[in-house]
Amino acid sequence: MVREAQPAAWEGIGVDWRVKAEILDEATMRRALVRIAHEVLERGREGEELALVGVRTRGVPLARRLAAHIQEIEGLACPVGELDITLYRDDLSRIAQAPVVHQTHIPFAVGEKRIVLVDDVLYTGRTARAAMDAIMDLGRPARIQLAVLVDRGHRELPIRADFVGKNVPTSQQEMISVRLQETDGEERVVILERPGGA
Repeated sequence: MVREAQPAAWEGIGVDWRVKAEILDEATMRRALVRIAHEVLERGREGEELALVGVRTRGVPLARRLAAHIQEIEGLACPVGELDITLYRDDLSRIAQAPVVHQTHIPFAVGEKRIVLVDDVLYTGRTARAAMDAIMDLGRPARIQLAVLVDRGHRELPIRADFVGKNVPTSQQEMISVRLQETDGEERVVILERPGGA
């Protein structure tokens, strides 16, 4: 569903960006997460302990939603952790003089578990790499998988998602914005573009 571009600056982004298209609404987002939950369960191994870890910020509510869907589908209570990867980023010196570090909260031992990292958008792969480094510092999982709501392409590292809600080819002049009720007060995913494509 395409919406008209908005003339005002997109909230939270310094440069003026306009909405080019809406790619997921509340219903399609929910369907994508339910499908991912089924795929996560289908690709499990017998006797394997599953845990979800959401990458801050929007990966955390997405991980909680996936856990709820897994509970509905299989009756499996899946633990959920929250991961802040700020200090693991390889572009830390470029993003801020004094980066804000949030809390990592993993209420379970990661050792020998199947860890599914959950994030909103997969882009260059650098966030996923940082998240894997952060998890490995906490223990040695049996394996790590990656679930993302949107894969927009443009990888800079050899990383791919195991579970994808929607593949959305984008240009470098575009941005994917995931808006969640828990963090933004609305439910939708949109493509943003700079005015004039600059």
